[in-house]
Amino acid sequence: MLKLKPNCECCDKNLPPDSREAMICTFECTFCATCADTVFSGMCPNCCGNFVPRPIRPAVMLRKYPASTERHLREQPCQAKAG
Repeated sequence: MLKLKPNCECCDKNLPPDSREAMICTFECTFCATCADTVFSGMCPNCCGNFVPRPIRPAVMLRKYPASTERHLREQPCQAKAG
């Protein structure tokens, strides 16, 4: 089951469970759409996988299976890739 992490691991933007901006990779690294696209050019910096939009868990299921409240941030600074 997805953890539904609450923030972008790069810029720390809040990504609530119903956010359409949340992007994840196969290991559920979580980034906002802006960082996933502009900073990482669509490739996860942790596993080199691609990003896909994170599914939105229906509210009724969130009550039974709540989203994570544990925030994650990358240890390395996030910088836009040189073009």
